Amino acid sequence: MNIQKRMLEAIEEELQTQVARLDQSRTKQFHEMLTYHMGWTGEGAGVEATGKRIRPLLVLLASASFGLEEKKEEKEIDLYWLHAKSAAAAIELIHNFSLVHDDIQDNSDKRRGRNTVWVNWGAPMAINVGDALFVIANQAILDLAEYYPAEVVIKAAGILNNSCLDLTRGQFLDMSYEERNDLGIDEYWPMVGGKTSALLAACTHIGALLGNASEAEQEAYRLFGWHLGLAFQVQDDILGIWGDELITGKSAASDLVEGKNSLPVLYGLGKQGKFAERWAQGSITASEVKDVAMQLEIEGGKKYAEEVSIKETQKALAYLDQANPRGEAGAAMHQLANMLLKRKQ
Repeated sequence: MNIQKRMLEAIEEELQTQVARLDQSRTKQFHEMLTYHMGWTGEGAGVEATGKRIRPLLVLLASASFGLEEKKEEKEIDLYWLHAKSAAAAIELIHNFSLVHDDIQDNSDKRRGRNTVWVNWGAPMAINVGDALFVIANQAILDLAEYYPAEVVIKAAGILNNSCLDLTRGQFLDMSYEERNDLGIDEYWPMVGGKTSALLAACTHIGALLGNASEAEQEAYRLFGWHLGLAFQVQDDILGIWGDELITGKSAASDLVEGKNSLPVLYGLGKQGKFAERWAQGSITASEVKDVAMQLEIEGGKKYAEEVSIKETQKALAYLDQANPRGEAGAAMHQLANMLLKRKQ
């Protein structure tokens, strides 16, 4: 079994252990709400419902990619990254806390093909589920104290909580931008930096910290995660307008119909051409999407976003090279990065 599969199994086991804190007689239904959201129970439960667990995998791969040349036996290597599994779980729980709250704020009734938590149990209960995931995440990061000195645990907890602050800033900007029609590209980056990049940077930073990387290696890994997030989000923006639904599994009509302030859209608005004129008139219908997307492409929105995506991809991969991850985990990290950064459109 390769290292990624071993890590994913350990991640799932640790997540279930952490969430089981609520598996008590008086809170059985509450626990079931969390296990439903995590994709383990309920109709449609399984791999499609759990998601890919990319964030915790980044934590463990980063933690395992330093100093492996000194650990000759596979068992020793396994123990090395297994010590970081509670941090990996903490990251994934933070991600899922944000998803539960996002679904309420965005009035989204589906996630990964299933009803969202608030649809099944109401918004007040869903808010409580998100809060529980947040608290369990902060308990999980403190479980590192079993294997790491206090100063390392404190630093890891600080990185995690700062990323949460950035996440809420990004969500605030995203919601506050919805009613504005004067946005420029400069206002896009703080939003996506908070919503997408901050947590990915925390993944790679915490992983490198727990892997006993040098300060320079930790910073390179942090910047890799940050630019990975930016590149991934810009690619998502492109796919949200021009992607092949059969490949992406996402409707290419959704972003324009929902009026998302994506990078191509903000570029098009700045050109003040026919696309901007139509955007100013109000909501775009599904029947108009093809023509509006074509007009945005004619005005350079797609080309601009693709160029930015390439630049951010190059930055991410350059910082990954600087971090110099080693061994099987290092090779797996490069493989994962290339998969995320070179998605088919």
